[in-house]
Amino acid sequence: MLNSALLHDAYGKPLLEGKLTGSREWGEVNAFCHRVYMPLATRPLIKGADPDATLRTLTIGKIVFSRFCFGVSTRADDFDPNSGNIIVVNTLKGSVRHPLGDKNSVDTRQGDSYVVDCSRTDYWNIADGNDLQLNLTIPHALMEETAQRWYGFIPDDRLWKSRLLFGREHSAWLSLLDYATRSVDARNNRIDNPLIEKRIEETICIELLRNWAENADMNLETGARSAAPRYVREAERLITEQADMAPTIMDIAAQLEISARSLSDGFRRFRGITPHDFLTACRLDRINEALKSARVGETLTSIAAAKGYVNLHAMSQSYQRRFGETPYQTLHNRPIKP
Repeated sequence: MLNSALLHDAYGKPLLEGKLTGSREWGEVNAFCHRVYMPLATRPLIKGADPDATLRTLTIGKIVFSRFCFGVSTRADDFDPNSGNIIVVNTLKGSVRHPLGDKNSVDTRQGDSYVVDCSRTDYWNIADGNDLQLNLTIPHALMEETAQRWYGFIPDDRLWKSRLLFGREHSAWLSLLDYATRSVDARNNRIDNPLIEKRIEETICIELLRNWAENADMNLETGARSAAPRYVREAERLITEQADMAPTIMDIAAQLEISARSLSDGFRRFRGITPHDFLTACRLDRINEALKSARVGETLTSIAAAKGYVNLHAMSQSYQRRFGETPYQTLHNRPIKP
């Protein structure tokens, strides 16, 4: 996977023809690093050694992709925090050492990915000289915008200061990067469709956020829940409490003294679903619990009626989509209680 990233497009046509894609001059290599990543310091670990660098780069949205290696064992450090950039190192071969905590480090190998926010914490790396990386340079501001849009809040430095290893070879993350790089047209080294380019950019940011938070033991959904405005959280409480009475969204909005449209807009922005979706899920969860705990003599019809359902057919279809079995199967397979 990613063997042809930034070398060829999906049709096997060469990318970046006529551009600088390699160098044996430290001046060119350092200029590339400063432009693609940020100002930093480099030094070969073998005194007087010249680089044999791979320098391939293109941009998808605001994300800079680079296929890179020094071609000689090298230490890079003093990454400029004023750059405002996050670096994701995806090791294609060889080994690169990175810091984790203050006193420990990790060596990434083929298929490993490592993320660091250079605007929030210090960073260095040591490449073994036989390595090759597909790197991403992502503006911190872009990640904040994505988090705000999808989760309704911006994570604090517990996330951004976490330097960590994530993913493995054949991971969904690497598959996404493979798709992104194959989407570039060799004729112009761009993705022809701006909408597709924007969606790839956003999907990469969302997937990075998910992996980053998961490996940093953070729950973005919990953060989003607390960050949502009070009327959204109050609506969730009311819907949960009144689910068996099958309230309408207008009923809930009236209790909160807001319009149904405002309530719908709040749910879409901070939850990514409609209040009706939330109500439906609550009601289905309730009937699922009731079916699992039903006593002898209780029927599907009687349980559904107690939960406010009139149209059994429609309920059964929604139930099966959510739980992967029919309500009757849940009732039939429950532990029998006297």
